[in-house]
Amino acid sequence: METVVLVIHLLIALSLVGVILIQKSEGGGLGIGGGGGMGGMMTARGTANLLTRATAILAACFMFTSVTLALMAGRHNAPVSIIDTIPVPEKPAAPAESGSPAAQAAPAAPAVPAEPAKPAAPIAQ
Repeated sequence: METVVLVIHLLIALSLVGVILIQKSEGGGLGIGGGGGMGGMMTARGTANLLTRATAILAACFMFTSVTLALMAGRHNAPVSIIDTIPVPEKPAAPAESGSPAAQAAPAAPAVPAEPAKPAAPIAQ
């Protein structure tokens, strides 16, 4: 659907550029639409009115397709919170009771050697 609207948007943009370039400006411009270029079917004033209306209609269509494309693009990206991306640490396993089978199967932890006793200082007499 986005591709179809995008192609229509591009065609409208090209048509809008073409219609604007055809219009006769005060400084002369291209002036293709002025004079008797239409074979006498329309007067210069009628041609100017037609091109002005066509420009307004194409500009409105261009704005509509622009807003439509912006809404379509925004629909795909759901907001994501930074908090949702933080990994949650797992809870440590609860210590097993001494009578449970898990405690009996687990090897005993190595005993930490006690510090050697310090010799007593000689007593002075």
